[in-house]
Amino acid sequence: MVDQTDFDINDALKHYLSDPASVATLEADGALLDCENDPESLTHSLVNGVLNPIVDSIAENSDALTRSSTFDSLQFLLKCAPNSLASQRNFHSEPDSELFKLSRSASLLPTHSLSKIFDLIISGLSSEADAVHNELETDEQDAFRHQKQMLEMYAFLLQWSISVVEVKAAEKPSGAPAKGRGAGKVAKSKGTAKDGTWDSQAQLQNALETMCKVLKLKLGKVFVTTSERDTFVGLFTRSIYLILESEQRIKNTALRMHAFKVLCIAVKHYGHAFGAQTSIIQNLSYFEHLAEPMAEFLHILSEQYDYPQLTDEVLRDLSNKEFNNNDTRGPKSVSTFIIKLSELAPRLVIKQMTLLVKQLDSEAYTLRCAVIEVCGNLITDLSKQEERNENSKTQINGFFDILEERFLDTNPYCRCRNIQVYMKLCDLEQKFPKRRQAAAELAARSLEDKSSNVRRNAIKLLGKLVSTHPFGVMHGGQLSYKEWDERLQAVEQQLDALKPPAGSPGLGEKHHQAEATVDSALLDNATTMESPSMETVPMTEEQQVAALKKAQEDAATSELMTRLQLTRKYYTEAIRFIQVLHAGTPVVCQLLSSKNKSEVIEAMDFFVVVDAYKIEAARTGIRRMLRLIWTKGNSDEGKGVQTHLIECYRGLFFSAPDSFSENDAANYVARNMISLTFGATPAELTSLEQLLNTMVKADHVSDLVVAKLWQVYGVQKQEISKNQRRGAIIVLGMLATADPDIVVKEMETMLRIGLGPLGRADLALAKYTCLALRRMNPTKRQGKEESAAPSKLPNNHAILTKLAAMTEIVSDSKEWRWIRFGVAEQAIGAIYTLSKYPDTLCSDILRRKTRCVFQPRNEQPASEPMEGVEGQGELPSSPADKPEKKQKASLALSQLLFIVGHIAIKQIVHLELCELDFKRRKAEKEKTKTASASPVKSAGTDQDELDLIGGTTEDDFTEAMTHIRERELLYGEKSLLSNFGAMVTEICSNNTAYQDEDLQAAATLCMAKLMCVSSEYCEKNLPLLITILEKSHNAVTRSNVVIALGDMAVCFNHLIDENTDFLYRRLKDNDASVKRTCLMTLTFLILAGQVKVKGQLGEMAKCLEDSDKRIADLSRMFFTELATKDNAVYNHFIDMFSLLSAEKNLEEDALKRIIKFLSSFIEKDKHAKQLADKLAARLARCESEKQWNDVAYALSLLQHKNEDIQKTVVGGFQLVQAAA
Repeated sequence: MVDQTDFDINDALKHYLSDPASVATLEADGALLDCENDPESLTHSLVNGVLNPIVDSIAENSDALTRSSTFDSLQFLLKCAPNSLASQRNFHSEPDSELFKLSRSASLLPTHSLSKIFDLIISGLSSEADAVHNELETDEQDAFRHQKQMLEMYAFLLQWSISVVEVKAAEKPSGAPAKGRGAGKVAKSKGTAKDGTWDSQAQLQNALETMCKVLKLKLGKVFVTTSERDTFVGLFTRSIYLILESEQRIKNTALRMHAFKVLCIAVKHYGHAFGAQTSIIQNLSYFEHLAEPMAEFLHILSEQYDYPQLTDEVLRDLSNKEFNNNDTRGPKSVSTFIIKLSELAPRLVIKQMTLLVKQLDSEAYTLRCAVIEVCGNLITDLSKQEERNENSKTQINGFFDILEERFLDTNPYCRCRNIQVYMKLCDLEQKFPKRRQAAAELAARSLEDKSSNVRRNAIKLLGKLVSTHPFGVMHGGQLSYKEWDERLQAVEQQLDALKPPAGSPGLGEKHHQAEATVDSALLDNATTMESPSMETVPMTEEQQVAALKKAQEDAATSELMTRLQLTRKYYTEAIRFIQVLHAGTPVVCQLLSSKNKSEVIEAMDFFVVVDAYKIEAARTGIRRMLRLIWTKGNSDEGKGVQTHLIECYRGLFFSAPDSFSENDAANYVARNMISLTFGATPAELTSLEQLLNTMVKADHVSDLVVAKLWQVYGVQKQEISKNQRRGAIIVLGMLATADPDIVVKEMETMLRIGLGPLGRADLALAKYTCLALRRMNPTKRQGKEESAAPSKLPNNHAILTKLAAMTEIVSDSKEWRWIRFGVAEQAIGAIYTLSKYPDTLCSDILRRKTRCVFQPRNEQPASEPMEGVEGQGELPSSPADKPEKKQKASLALSQLLFIVGHIAIKQIVHLELCELDFKRRKAEKEKTKTASASPVKSAGTDQDELDLIGGTTEDDFTEAMTHIRERELLYGEKSLLSNFGAMVTEICSNNTAYQDEDLQAAATLCMAKLMCVSSEYCEKNLPLLITILEKSHNAVTRSNVVIALGDMAVCFNHLIDENTDFLYRRLKDNDASVKRTCLMTLTFLILAGQVKVKGQLGEMAKCLEDSDKRIADLSRMFFTELATKDNAVYNHFIDMFSLLSAEKNLEEDALKRIIKFLSSFIEKDKHAKQLADKLAARLARCESEKQWNDVAYALSLLQHKNEDIQKTVVGGFQLVQAAA
């Protein structure tokens, strides 16, 4: 044909790859050529007018493409649309044509036309493939040359059109995708749609299918040389890699599979392996989304096309690859690729592990994470193999060795990933007992990791190891150390019983011979000498039977011993595992106090899991969890901790198994509630109270459970334990904080049990009963929400009468001495809570108790039998009676003084409540002034009180209350308390005359409480109290005085503010309880702003290194809270540093730890610079090298960025001294 094109694939590719606009289209349709300098004339109708005849001609015969006008027209139209993204365009020159200048930035080819061209090229190539397939049966070389050119032309246009389509898909408007995807489903059937809504995926899939069709041909006959074939195949593979660059395309499974198929055929049959290897490495470096697809491709290539060589080459290349420190995308993508490949094709990866392991030395932590996870995947695969040989065992051990090493990786993310891999391995059927033990030990060590994320994962791993442990075969799944130890001891005894005594025949000889193998030559000689004589003696039938029987017994014994030895090994491994859990539990307990809330939640879950397996140490953590109920709930995390705690406790204690009936479930929950009080500390009981309060408000405690608790408390059978009855009333009192009716409805029961004979016999029961009675009226915080005053009882009520009697119980038993004071304290508290006129009732108590103490000695025994311990009258009289009576008198006086002091404190609180009640009633009256003047008639006294309120101002009432407190309670003529102030002072100041230690302690406590009543009395007796604080040998007395001074600092700040040094001095007390009490008191006073800090914070800082962990933790908590108060740590840092540096008894390492902790609160650069300047000025004044080193260390912790200071520090101590 005259107008046939002379197409050269190499020349065409040269121009296309450099600049598509440079491809010559001289023979294109004239109408198109006219549009080169008039872009607006390229209309939709014009393009269709040119394109339709071409479509018809190629549809009739695919060879029509060889016409110059047809081929150039198609190239011209493809030049009208960009074939690369704007970010990738880098052309060396601008085209002369205005049309092609515009087409570089925007497509001038209508979408409908592009779709038509795309379809045309795909169908043409498909037809040509069919023609080639038919002609390959012949061996006509001329025909092959023609088919070769046709295939190259179609493939070239297909590559071009795919690039245009991909650019079109990538540059869709942002609002189009959602709409376009919906329209795309229609486009798949119709082919095209309106401009901007075309979805080319269906056509693209057809194009890939056509590529596969072409590549399946025997192209070796068509393309004679390798270079020609590679060039042709490259037209397809280049398009595939372009499609893979699109993240949206790769998500389409069908499209992805077709793309992989093209690449697989190219690699397998056309030598594309090296090109694919290079492309995969590049894709992993630049396109993160291709990491997993590339692994999938290699898996398919290996499995379906039996070509693992490419995977080997890629892994070998990656194992030697080094990444730039600033490159984060590359290592991440490679890591994802290797992990995915190890999941899909572990057998391929395991061959290259010796090379991949080198990446463990890489600085990129993501690569190290990848190798760690690959090791886990390979262990999983090897463990699932049916046939396991020595090689696989060796490989598994090698991978486990790597994982165990990675517990100490420098990066916390790697350590976390390592632990997560172990968690996956825990689910395998094969348990690897030895490796699990090592993992448990390493996880327990990781509980102390500096990274909270590592600690959290270590807790999860330990929990996973427990829940999947391999020791449930013989005795169930429980892991009680006591039970397993008993089993081990039993097996040891059986083994000892089976071992024959020394010198006995049988098994003992065999073992002896086995042990004596060193002398085998000697034994052989001896045996040889005696063997003839033994052979000559024939065995009788009986001897043969006996020998056979003995051999059978020996075999049975040997088998039993082997079994017992294996059992012993099994028990020993279980105990070792349990011991690791016991050792790790205290650390997890500490992590319950972590700032990281997710770590706290994991710790709670751990204790729930280990408790389910009956591990004894779990109970400690479960009790420790209670304090989390106080977690601040301002944030979602805080609320999450509280909610999770409640869920954990509900699962552990407050939810019965589903199989239980309603009655059995209530018994189960009630019994668990009571058990929580056994052995609980006061702090734990307070936290439990808050937990139960929250649960009652959330309606998690049923009425039936409450009824069961009352049944336990009210039962009068003797077999019930004291602890159970006490626990019941403790829990009921806690529940009543949320719902007082729980106690109100059962007043008679408490009157009969806790305030009756059982209460007198068990003072602890009486104490908790009094505490429960106090819950009948709402607390201060609840009272604010109440509109009316709480209901009060008359003084002649049976409850109040019994409470008053409880305060006067006498017991000389040392066991009950301090519990008796506790009963009196709670009984007085209950009286002030419940009584309408508590001061009158307490006055009667004081009068009776005073008469009982100070009545003539000869009348004292007559009153004792009423309240004394039974059987006192049966004691024989002896000279020892007199000192015993003196002791009784001192105890009675101690109790009286305790009651006096507590009534004084409660009277102050009562006055404050009266003042609040007055203000409330006055506010209510002012609100109702405008209301009708005819309310329901009230009692005359109440009306008089209201009239009095109306004529009294709040200031007048407050002044009256202050006067009563200051002058009337301790100095009034009619006040009972006025009789005790001087007496208490006398007892405290004359400890030689009043030598009883308990009396001195009670008198000191009473005096301290009276000092909180009146500032005059406080000022007068403050020197005496401070003297007692300094010189008392009783730690309880010193602790009480410290607390009292804290209370006085709140009441009379002007008196205590000058004497705070005496408080700080107790931080050096020899007794840890006094030190701890002092630290808690100062923490409250300082954080509440009640005392001014005058440089004594250094004493509190020293407590950070106290040997008592609780004191160190309290100090740490104090400074953490102080740091939130207006730069307080910054303001006092210099003073604290001076005191600490001058402390001779503080070790150098301890000083550094304290300074490091304190400097962590200096967060602002401005503060760091100012402190650095102040400290640097000290360098020149340092008199010793130790002082200089301390200052230099402090400077090293501050981010001052001052080069002059840095030079001075580098110069060293001698240089500075010389300069000075």
